[in-house]
Amino acid sequence: MNAGAHTLAVAVRGLQRRYGSRVVIDSLDLDIHKGEFVALLGESGCGKTTLLRALAGLDLPDAGTIRAPERPSVVFQEHRLLPWATLWENVALGHEKTIGRHGAALALAEVGLAGREDDWPRNLSGGQAQRVALARALVPEPALLLLDEPFAALDALTRIKMHGLVKELVALHQPGVLIVTHDVDEALTLADRILVMRAGRIAASFRPKEQAGTLRRILLDELGVPSH
Repeated sequence: MNAGAHTLAVAVRGLQRRYGSRVVIDSLDLDIHKGEFVALLGESGCGKTTLLRALAGLDLPDAGTIRAPERPSVVFQEHRLLPWATLWENVALGHEKTIGRHGAALALAEVGLAGREDDWPRNLSGGQAQRVALARALVPEPALLLLDEPFAALDALTRIKMHGLVKELVALHQPGVLIVTHDVDEALTLADRILVMRAGRIAASFRPKEQAGTLRRILLDELGVPSH
């Protein structure tokens, strides 16, 4: 954790979510502090995406509380840029009066796209589009940044570059971060804390810096990935 780590970005208590008779999130508690990077691993259907949607305010829980100082920002696997808007207009979306074109240009420069304010999303590679999505998400200086497998569709080299960029941006802006991922190595690269979710609950928690070396094997075991 970095500066500001004692400030809660979100506090979750007793969260429950059901779809019919199926319990997707079961009495879940979670704290994330500003400046802390948390990765959430788990098999498909364990409740990861439902939790992220609840934190984002996109899905209402059936019970429990989510307390956050402000609405979080979200970056999805799909960049969700407006194709009819320029890059600066996409970045400033919802904040045009507060940051304007100049603020959007500064945000684009932070993600390595200086001078591209008047470009269109159709002219971008997948990695560049996700850079714009990250810039847009960080413009309001959120206390909590939610990342829903944002690099899953990128090639391996681009993913490595994006990992470095995200770490730089988090160090600069100091949000609390929750990334949902299926990639153990991505979690180990990015996170201060790794959570394993199983059957709607947090089944295990690890800190890579304290458990280096054997943690990858432990995580694979937790996820039920067989040894080779």
